[in-house]
Amino acid sequence: MRLLLEKRSSPISPLLLVTDENGTLRALEFGDLDTRLHRLLRDHYGEYTLAPGAAPHSITRALDAYFQGDLRAIDNVHVTTGGTQFQRGVWAALREIPGGSTISYGRLASRLGAPGASRAVGAANGANPIPIIVPCHRVIGADGTLTGYGGGLPRKKWLLDHEARFAAGHLL
Repeated sequence: MRLLLEKRSSPISPLLLVTDENGTLRALEFGDLDTRLHRLLRDHYGEYTLAPGAAPHSITRALDAYFQGDLRAIDNVHVTTGGTQFQRGVWAALREIPGGSTISYGRLASRLGAPGASRAVGAANGANPIPIIVPCHRVIGADGTLTGYGGGLPRKKWLLDHEARFAAGHLL
């Protein structure tokens, strides 16, 4: 698989945007986590090549708008991932959590028809190759604490604080 990489600045961190030759977003990672990016790409796609290339303007415009406070701007960014059927189900459910809202791992597992699978939901979150767009940062511990985030808890807190500034956040 031939993939294209754009390095892009953002208020939280430099971002690595990975798209395929059709312009579909395949991965997004924080700039200092390139080792994690390559591991996720191998896990999801096996053999791949990564060459410099610009992401489509629709993706970069959506991210810019999100960081400027339009939390819904990322809702329609088309993504494609590998992963298991369960993982893809978790990632689809993540995209249904409105910006400014949070949900617990257990509650998300119940929504997926898998009560008691909060650890599996957590593992799927950890394997999410498209953070921010597939907003795994919106999943928190049952007691409201920030737990687990591939980009680090300070970034998770930053994203949630950013969203709280522009939306009335609440626990689902």
